[in-house]
Amino acid sequence: MNRFTTLTAFVMLACITCASTVFGQKLKVTEGDLSILKGQKAINTQFTYDNMSVGKFPKEEDYVQSKTADYNKKEAGRGDTWAKSWVGDRVGRFEPQFNELLTKASGLQSGTQKDAKYTLIFHTSSTEPGFNVGVWRKNASIDGEATIVETANPSKVIVRITVQNAPGRTFMGNDYDTGVRIQEAYAITGRGIGRLIDKAIN
Repeated sequence: MNRFTTLTAFVMLACITCASTVFGQKLKVTEGDLSILKGQKAINTQFTYDNMSVGKFPKEEDYVQSKTADYNKKEAGRGDTWAKSWVGDRVGRFEPQFNELLTKASGLQSGTQKDAKYTLIFHTSSTEPGFNVGVWRKNASIDGEATIVETANPSKVIVRITVQNAPGRTFMGNDYDTGVRIQEAYAITGRGIGRLIDKAIN
């Protein structure tokens, strides 16, 4: 196989991988109309994780307890450090990536925007952490629901969007850290919702 053929095969494989990553996600507006955001310059965002399942564990706390104990058996204190990162990555990685891609795709400034008329609340209902051990891997993914409410009246839901199987992996596949894989799932989700908003308001 010559260099040109090898390069062509690599590019085709990369494109297929990228396409499967983008289109593996299912987004659906199940209530309301995103055109309500026309004329808005910003949207406030909030994130919730209560009652979230993780992998084969129906309850997140059972997953965290299992992983913490497993890591601590291998190296004292490692599990405790991991448990802190598991929660800390939400504010440090997942939410910033979601907001960044939502902003880029929709044109609305996203994040802590307390003066914004509307707030998007993203609730993660399920997380698949995935794994990457070199030869064997499984992509991370998340399921959830985004609701858009009036900031001044959070009980009033304007729009509801379901998110299924938002995939998480890096383009080159060097995502050995769980947080990196899940971070990409939030990036994909933010971009997907942002594109829906952009289509509705422009």
